[in-house]
Amino acid sequence: MNVLITNKNQTAIQSLNIEIIKEMHGEFSVDEIAENFKNFFYQRMIIDITAIKEYQDISNLQKLSIALDTDKMILYLGNMVVEEANEFLSTLISMGIYNFTKNIDGIMYLYNNPNTYRDVAHFHNLSNFNQEKEEVETQKGRKISSNKNIVIGIQNLTSSSGATSLIFMMKNHLAVNYSVAAIELNKRDFKYLPGIDMITTTDVSFPKELNKCKEFDVILVDLNQSDVGAKECNEIVYLIEPSMLKLNKFVTLHKKKVRELKDKRVVLNQSMLNSKDVLDFEHEANTKVFFNLPPLDDRDQEIMVLNMFLKKLGFDKQYTEESDKKGRMLGLFGI
Repeated sequence: MNVLITNKNQTAIQSLNIEIIKEMHGEFSVDEIAENFKNFFYQRMIIDITAIKEYQDISNLQKLSIALDTDKMILYLGNMVVEEANEFLSTLISMGIYNFTKNIDGIMYLYNNPNTYRDVAHFHNLSNFNQEKEEVETQKGRKISSNKNIVIGIQNLTSSSGATSLIFMMKNHLAVNYSVAAIELNKRDFKYLPGIDMITTTDVSFPKELNKCKEFDVILVDLNQSDVGAKECNEIVYLIEPSMLKLNKFVTLHKKKVRELKDKRVVLNQSMLNSKDVLDFEHEANTKVFFNLPPLDDRDQEIMVLNMFLKKLGFDKQYTEESDKKGRMLGLFGI
């Protein structure tokens, strides 16, 4: 079921063949919209941009991107006119708003085929974001400092969810633009993987090894359920392999843990779920999925979906644009 928030473009949007569970018509502040839907489950939210009070002020759209789930949002721009239109679209993308269109038919396309960063990257002007800065703050509030490393923990929630292999692939991809080390806690699986700066240690020796890696930009940690390691991480990614067996076993044995995941970065790894399946999973588990990763080839040196995942984590330098979609997407957005 879906939500409509309309104003000047109400007639055109209401003509779409979609199921509606709730609709608001008029002009609303971002706070009013957020209050109405903060605890409301829906599949897609289609927003007529003219329904957002003072939408020309980009800070209001930024508030919207923080208050609502941008993955479920489709922003209809209609015939809006703004100065520096390309810069406006680039700013939307920087906020994580990828599903926008000036075309009514584009709404239905995005409804069935939600965009990823890959689809809109050609609108994104990175020149303002790749300058040397003391700190770059991501949409979720995490800060990556130019003179301080970031420690990212990866933890399997369901058994054998692929943390070790994912870290290996993340390290190889990030190493194109960053200096990266990987540390494994309380196991010795790294010895089966090629590459330098792959460190195996224990909880006791972890602080010492972490200190040795202080000159690296990024430190990836295979936590293996280590509480000691988790305390040293700036951020933790929780992996779930959403097979029926593993998921049901995890939910049955760890009901309290499931409730604690509501505001965490949950990643479905080695996943064959489509976008509808993911929405169903979020509803059943009352948990937001940060990213849906399919099975990956750990021998591949250029995995586009992994680059998209790293981009969403805040690594702006990692993405390399594919230009072959530019023509199709320009036509779709009517821009």
